Amino acid sequence: MKMAAAGEPHSSLYDTIVVGAGIQGSFTAYHLAKRGRETLLLEQFPLPHSRGSSHGQSRIIRRAYPQEHYAQMMAESYRLWEQLGAEAGAPLYRQTGLLVLGADTNPEFQRCCQTLVQHRVPGELFTAESLPGRFPGIRPHDGEAAVSDRTAGVLYADRALRTVQDEFRRCGGALHDGQKVTDIKPGVVVTVTTTAGVYRAKSLVITAGPWANKLLAPLRLQLPLQTLRINVCYWKEKVPGAYGVSAHFPCFMAICAPHHIYGLPSNEYPGLMKICYHSGSPADPEERDRPPEASALPDIERLRDFVSKYLPGVVPEPAVVEHCMYTNTPDEDFVLDRHPEFSNIIIGAGFSGHGFKLAPVVGKLLSQLSMGEEPSYALEPFRIRRFPAPPPAAP
Repeated sequence: MKMAAAGEPHSSLYDTIVVGAGIQGSFTAYHLAKRGRETLLLEQFPLPHSRGSSHGQSRIIRRAYPQEHYAQMMAESYRLWEQLGAEAGAPLYRQTGLLVLGADTNPEFQRCCQTLVQHRVPGELFTAESLPGRFPGIRPHDGEAAVSDRTAGVLYADRALRTVQDEFRRCGGALHDGQKVTDIKPGVVVTVTTTAGVYRAKSLVITAGPWANKLLAPLRLQLPLQTLRINVCYWKEKVPGAYGVSAHFPCFMAICAPHHIYGLPSNEYPGLMKICYHSGSPADPEERDRPPEASALPDIERLRDFVSKYLPGVVPEPAVVEHCMYTNTPDEDFVLDRHPEFSNIIIGAGFSGHGFKLAPVVGKLLSQLSMGEEPSYALEPFRIRRFPAPPPAAP
């Protein structure tokens, strides 16, 4: 495809333009290009960058989900991750296993156990007494239990994002970074204006992460999204390697109130475990690099308390603190749907801090919607109409 000069209209129609080259948008574009669709992927920042939700070296991949719709999708997600790794000639995740910790009477913990059994995922139940015998680095409390998901592990996030973008281009897709979208004109043909050009397509997919509502507002749509800045914390092992992947230490997810705590074995930073609180403080994505306010400090205090009580071999003080953005919906389920007014504008948003592992399937679903196909999964949990209608604007 002949590319237009900066600032000039493209000489022909794209089949689809995807706005936002995070993991969701990149997988959407990849699926479209593999299907032979002329696809343009637009990213407002020069790549690679750390401004959104897809950067960093690691994410957890797991089948231990309390929600049945995600448990169903994860089986295919694993297959698609493996397929992408095979295409690229490099594995994209490492199997470490995962421990889900929680009170044995906790309904969410019980649902995780049920989905693992229902989907025949290899695993094992532990009591507070039996767990330290297998994993001496963890000290659970009375009344708590754990269930293992042996298929779980660590996704190499930066490598995965780079790989899917490379494979998208190899399939003939066009990726333009450093181009911020300034205008979207809906219609049978959608016109997208950026800081560097004007592009036209038969369909548009918006996967803009924390910037989703900024793009949707001129299209007369606002979703109930909350953008949060998350403290991504790394904690020093007292004995280097004791909690590492080489020592076969698993990922973990502790079902705590009001939000979960999760951890990954030391790998990306030698001698440091990644342990994070699954929530953060409200923040505009344009201001995420500002120093944290006092309201963000209780999150780290909760982590200090957790580390000191549950992980005796870890220094209960973060050695490194980085930042990431979450874009949460009220129920923490995704938005995968058509614009209610413009059917050729598709929206993927609100991935609520747990979407990375599901990106291969999310991208497939968004690509199917953009091509007018029947989605591979029931999308009722992800429809916009599940949210109450906003009050009408004041005259």
